Amino acid sequence: MSSSVVSARSGARRVSLRAEHPHYGEKVILAFLFIAAVVSVAVTTAIVLALLQPLPRFFSEISIVEFFTATEWSPGFARPQYGVIPIVVGTLMVVVTALLVAIPLGLLSAIYLSEYAPEPVRKTIKPVLEVLEGIPTVATGLFAFFWLRPFLEYLTPWLPWGGLFSTGVAGIAVGLIIVPLISSVADDAMRSVPRALREGAYALGAGKMRVALLVVVPAAFSGIIAAFVLGASRAVGETMIVLLVAGAGSPGLNFNPFEGIQTMTAYIASRATGEIAVGSIVYDTIFAVGALLFTITLAMNMLAIRFVNRFREVYD
Repeated sequence: MSSSVVSARSGARRVSLRAEHPHYGEKVILAFLFIAAVVSVAVTTAIVLALLQPLPRFFSEISIVEFFTATEWSPGFARPQYGVIPIVVGTLMVVVTALLVAIPLGLLSAIYLSEYAPEPVRKTIKPVLEVLEGIPTVATGLFAFFWLRPFLEYLTPWLPWGGLFSTGVAGIAVGLIIVPLISSVADDAMRSVPRALREGAYALGAGKMRVALLVVVPAAFSGIIAAFVLGASRAVGETMIVLLVAGAGSPGLNFNPFEGIQTMTAYIASRATGEIAVGSIVYDTIFAVGALLFTITLAMNMLAIRFVNRFREVYD
């Protein structure tokens, strides 16, 4: 019997199951999806072009060698210097400090949610973590500036705290805001590990902790690494916390976590909201630093994707 025709033995008339009109709704949906994809690519391309447009003018006046090798960053000063290394180092100091805080807390909380938490507790904590990811960072920055730093200074008066700003405190604050992100993504990765792996380990006499650390975490390692990279990318792009807590810092290199320092995002924010002449060399530094920041973040994400895909093949 044909799928499009229902026929009775008595020779009743044929009834077509095909729609009398073409499915215009499906075509409209496909068109909208295509337009959305094109718009996403176009917006990303426009951002890249906007960052790249002033670069030829900037590097025609500033040596690219000086930009990447000089150790003083002071555009707009009486004797301006254009070595980007100090603000790159400042960014890395904040990111490393943030990851030192966020990775242990995020991973341990993910293990608890995945392997230990009762279902009612998990259903309560998981949505809370996802909500915490959306807390405005300016609120976290104010908390770190007015409460966290004075509290840490009170607990450790023997440490060489200097001035109002601190790179270390900024890193801790950034770490706190990426804990929910790392925890949520790592928990999802661990929950996707097949139950059979856990049951096999239990059958061999392993305890819950050994199963979590020696079976679940290695099996979900690619997803956990993805969580760490997402957290690092969030830390690299953080602006308000480092602007409020780390300050501007000195023009030169400074590796002291107890003093202020300037990051790439903080420089862009402070210069973009200030009074500078459009087309000036100081104006072009915003785009030069922005392009470098975009390149660093893109490289991190590409390396992470390559690593994750390569590692997944082991467990497929």
